[in-house]
Amino acid sequence: MNPLWLGLGSWNLYFLGKLALLWGGYLNFHPLANLVFAAFLLFPLSSPRLRRARSWIALPVGIGLFYHDTWLPGLESIVSQGGQLFSFSADYWLELLERFINWEMVGIGFVMLTAYLFLVQWLRFTPWVLASLLWLWLSPLLVSAVPDGKDMVASSAAQPVKGLVNNEQGPVELEQQLEQSAPPTTANLNAYLDDFYLAERGRKIKFPQQLPATATPFDLLVINICSLAWSDVEASGLQQHPVWRHFNLMFDSFNAATSYSGPASIRLLRASCGQPSHQDLYLPAPKECLLFDNLAQLGFEKQVALDHSGAFGNYLKELKDLAGLDTAPMSRAGLPNDLVSFDGESIYRDDALFARWLQARGESQAVRNATFFNLISLHDGNRYAKNRQTAPYKGRLRTLLDQLDHFLSELERSGRKVMVVVVPEHGAALTGDRMQMAGLRDIPSPAITRIPVGVAFIGTQAPHEPTRHIAGESSYLALSALVANTLESDLFGKPTIDWNGLLNNLPKTPMVSENQGTVVVHYQGDYHIKLGQGDWVLYPK
Repeated sequence: MNPLWLGLGSWNLYFLGKLALLWGGYLNFHPLANLVFAAFLLFPLSSPRLRRARSWIALPVGIGLFYHDTWLPGLESIVSQGGQLFSFSADYWLELLERFINWEMVGIGFVMLTAYLFLVQWLRFTPWVLASLLWLWLSPLLVSAVPDGKDMVASSAAQPVKGLVNNEQGPVELEQQLEQSAPPTTANLNAYLDDFYLAERGRKIKFPQQLPATATPFDLLVINICSLAWSDVEASGLQQHPVWRHFNLMFDSFNAATSYSGPASIRLLRASCGQPSHQDLYLPAPKECLLFDNLAQLGFEKQVALDHSGAFGNYLKELKDLAGLDTAPMSRAGLPNDLVSFDGESIYRDDALFARWLQARGESQAVRNATFFNLISLHDGNRYAKNRQTAPYKGRLRTLLDQLDHFLSELERSGRKVMVVVVPEHGAALTGDRMQMAGLRDIPSPAITRIPVGVAFIGTQAPHEPTRHIAGESSYLALSALVANTLESDLFGKPTIDWNGLLNNLPKTPMVSENQGTVVVHYQGDYHIKLGQGDWVLYPK
């Protein structure tokens, strides 16, 4: 054998570790890139100086390639969020580091290292590693080369998604034709995503020009809660909390469409139009898309209430510039605070915030009020204000649900007529998965974006009935349609509620979620993910 063919040496362990992680579903493996890197390491070089130089070059390349093969945030995402990372406290950075280390995987890695050092005395690992890399690269190519009659690009022709929108001529049914019969190839999923956004650009909820003089006034409260998904409720064992009994309506499959706070709140406040892409979210929106502007034109007083300053990530400024929320927040002066956020900012108690709003509303002369609440008491990294110790999520969630339960009971006792819409921003990623550790939300996974959205009609003449569940995939457009339907039905002024008229044909929206550089779609019963400009892959279960 030519003595210049030295094999991969200790780099075998690098590739074996990657193959083990791939087998466990923890990598977004790129076979060709790894094969090229292995070829670079194997190529025979006669000069010892060149071999030493290759060793030094290989180290950063190998680290970079390993990072590229993980599901960790890409450069595009890091740049977009980078300025906010420096605001994290040292305690929160330490907490994230401890969470990042998986001691079970460290133990498995140590066993693999020991086994490799033992077996390498008798076995040559390089041929097996190269054969594995070649197979991983060639097998998809061989499969795709076999024609099956189904590999066509998706076109808009089947599986209608129906919804109801209002235009100047009155209610019309909108059919969003989205094809899901073609195989989930990269070309077909790209076409599906393009069709989705094209169809969404044509969807809009038209509010009435004016309300009848006899229309019964009511208030609308939109309570936007950071870090609360169904998966978090289930992980905390709070599915049976008494707060859920207040809601007349619950959405079973409501998609937040993102896993970050700013984009989620912008999407909510732009609920009167279809779902834009993440990129288009930062372009000016037509005024008819702005939910609170639609309500202001009908005589609703706009109000904002936060349990935080809104400074982090320019949150409040973005809502003003991109979602028309140009109202100064309600004063938090004198409110108690039990928590501080990951950047050391005070988080004021939500029960005190609710009580202040109720008191101020009683003193206001406004006939109708629309208030946007934003609450961050569940955000990752929050700590107790007294001792700066980590505040466990389950305890914070129970406290928030208790406070919300009390507030809704107070509203019922007050006799006020109020439509309360509880719609979280996104989940907390409390348990994590194979793609992301707990607390990381760079990828808008279904566990993060499937959120508990509830609607309570408080102060109606009709008696309270068991909660109705709204099935099917839906998102913010359905909330806007529900508000518009409530206005047109004069729900609070009648002895009975026409539930069929209120709920029939609420717009359905297929599950498409997006952050900067990451898209997740629900297609043919499975979730598929695309990172940057790469190919679509099946979301690991």
